[in-house]
Amino acid sequence: MRFRIEQRPEPSASMRVAAPVVATVLTLAVGSIFFATLGHDPLATLYAFFVEPLSSMNGLSEWLLKASPLVLIACGLAVGFRANVWNIGAEGQFTMGAIAASGIALFWPNPESVLLLPLMFVAGMGAGMAWAAIPAFLRARLNTNEILVTLMMTYIATLFLSYLVHGPWRDPAGFNYPQTALLPTAALFESFDSAYRLNPSVFITIVAVLVMWLFTDRSFLGYKMSVSGAAPLPARYAGCRESAAVWIGLLAGGAAAGIAGMAEAAGPLGQLSPQISPGYGFAAIIVAFIGRLNAFGIVLGGLLMSLLFLGGEGVQMTLGLPSALTRIFQGILLFFLLAADFSIFYRVCLVRPVRNLHELGAAQ
Repeated sequence: MRFRIEQRPEPSASMRVAAPVVATVLTLAVGSIFFATLGHDPLATLYAFFVEPLSSMNGLSEWLLKASPLVLIACGLAVGFRANVWNIGAEGQFTMGAIAASGIALFWPNPESVLLLPLMFVAGMGAGMAWAAIPAFLRARLNTNEILVTLMMTYIATLFLSYLVHGPWRDPAGFNYPQTALLPTAALFESFDSAYRLNPSVFITIVAVLVMWLFTDRSFLGYKMSVSGAAPLPARYAGCRESAAVWIGLLAGGAAAGIAGMAEAAGPLGQLSPQISPGYGFAAIIVAFIGRLNAFGIVLGGLLMSLLFLGGEGVQMTLGLPSALTRIFQGILLFFLLAADFSIFYRVCLVRPVRNLHELGAAQ
């Protein structure tokens, strides 16, 4: 007796929409069991993780603040994912965008210039795109695997950031901490309210969501990229160039990640440090798939993932649970989401052995 995996002829559209909800519910169920094994009341812990962070204005502010870079990066990644261009290096592109934007802020001759923030925006976007252009060139010209190249370049960007904040860019008045000096006031997004950290950078994310929706759902180029991902051979026959999809997909992801890095440096942090990102670039991959590569679905996925970050920080302080708990939840959620997608598009069939003529004659 053996089994065979075969593709379903008509995947269920309703189940594709329901899959993220099912994956989330199963994640909560597994989380309850996990908390119980640690000796904590599952219901109380889940309440502290998912409800209590949203019970105050400060919590709501932090929730939206953390969701903003996740949604922004996921929108850029989804453009490539729709065309089967797998950019796994958004974390590195985020880091390079933060480095370039901070460099402009720290070394621009006029630190009070009104052009500082626009220049930082352009530098962050340009650095993210330049970092993504390397794997795009290698994939388009040499047919390398963009998954491996983008992932390896993330480690290069992280080490480059570490070199800068430990070396030439380290603040001489920072008590030997690996961080730069604070960015000038003109290089920072001013908070909506002095009591909270939420700032106008969220409007960049709102614009990015609208731009992604127009590109993927209302433009011919976006349609061609979707066709390239769904049916590569017919798309190639129809004249859709694979190299164009590779360049657009990777550059869109790099631009979004670089802008997010700039917004993080100029927003809640106000300086460059090795902890510039708590893993936004990797978490945004999950956000893109939770949102089914749809602009408005990504918004919901970003809010859910932001709540995981916020709840993980909360239970770490209140209950003494480990900081790795957030990534455990992210991994469980991704596992169930992939399992749900597998069950939607594929099925497992039992292969029955065919009797030969001699066996059939003996049986008769």
